[in-house]
Amino acid sequence: MIKTIRTHYFALMSLIFLAFLSTHSHAGSKDFGEFQVHWSVFPSTFLPPEVARENNLNRSKSIGIVNISIMQETEDGGLEPVSGQVEGKALNDVQQPTFLAFRRIQEGDAVYFIAEYQYSSGNMMTFEITARPTGANQDLPVRFTHTLFND
Repeated sequence: MIKTIRTHYFALMSLIFLAFLSTHSHAGSKDFGEFQVHWSVFPSTFLPPEVARENNLNRSKSIGIVNISIMQETEDGGLEPVSGQVEGKALNDVQQPTFLAFRRIQEGDAVYFIAEYQYSSGNMMTFEITARPTGANQDLPVRFTHTLFND
């Protein structure tokens, strides 16, 4: 079972890394001092069917994936993932909101939050996300835009 979890974890993290490299995806981060919020956006079709099935994610040319992680600076200057809560919405080009239902996923030391959203190819989406690290007294708001295209 541990081997299956590790295999699943490395497969998903590899896909997220590949999504960072793709011209169809978007990744970024914002520094808040002690914390950073990292994000990536990519089409759900980037996920192989078995990974999507294992994570209860839908694969479709009209579904995008938003991946958020909260990182905390360590004493030695590195970063480590932390838990918390993430909420937000995606606004289309006419500012119609879609509220995002983020799910917390923890695999080993990795903690991230994933949500699906509907998109139309070529339409720019604006994401307004608020992350709240566990035990912190501050919200970490991020806003970014991205346009996904169908393959």
